[in-house]
Amino acid sequence: MKRQTRLNTGQKAEQDLQASQTQQSSETVTEFANPEDLLRHDALHTPVPPSIARRLKESLGALTPPSNSWWRKFFGP
Repeated sequence: MKRQTRLNTGQKAEQDLQASQTQQSSETVTEFANPEDLLRHDALHTPVPPSIARRLKESLGALTPPSNSWWRKFFGP
């Protein structure tokens, strides 16, 4: 016959805590000096969905190039 062991709630909670600590210790922690570094890291690791990339290219293609700057008009070419 198999022997069944019963854990009380304290022992079960302790085992769950140990399992979560083991899982957390295996994850790498990255600290950022400022929010811009965080955003750059996120942009590098987050893929852009193809539909959004296509729409962005279409939007950028529809823009007209800016005319000459005011200073070029004033000072000449």
